[in-house]
Amino acid sequence: MAHRVCPWWLGYLLISPLRSWWQDPAKILNGYVSPGMTVLEPGPGMGFFTLDLLRKVGDGGKVVALDVQPKMLSRLKRRAAKAGVSSRLDARLAAADSMGMADLTGKVDFTLAFAVVHEFPDAADFFRQVAAASEPGAAILLAEPKGHLSSEEFEKELYAASQSGFRVQSRPPIPRSLTALLVKS
Repeated sequence: MAHRVCPWWLGYLLISPLRSWWQDPAKILNGYVSPGMTVLEPGPGMGFFTLDLLRKVGDGGKVVALDVQPKMLSRLKRRAAKAGVSSRLDARLAAADSMGMADLTGKVDFTLAFAVVHEFPDAADFFRQVAAASEPGAAILLAEPKGHLSSEEFEKELYAASQSGFRVQSRPPIPRSLTALLVKS
């Protein structure tokens, strides 16, 4: 995660309850996450989606949230504690060149990649790392903001995903986003 990373202070705007009017986490995540799952969330920021993910995985599951910004993770941990779901959260500081998840090899059931792949220096490397962590049949909900990249750039991300063993299963509609549900072969 590197060169075009969202500034930490913008995280406060991204967790605004007003955002739920057009991107409701519960509706977006519905049907993808169930109790007991291990979920990967690269670039969670301050946790707009994370609290819903933590509730959905239940006591037997966990959410691994990776970010390169300590201030984002600090705020995320406080919000999870306040919501009473911090025991399910594995918040990790990632490095620019590695998400640092070798211990997750073949264990991830679902990845939420919401407005994050475009922030990586190399989309192919992102998908290689996620593929290594994912079990066969695992899914990625990939969503990129329409204002941050073009349809052509999004298609390049999908190509990079396909090179790591993911195939497009569907294109779920998410307002203001280019989207794909990807499944690992």
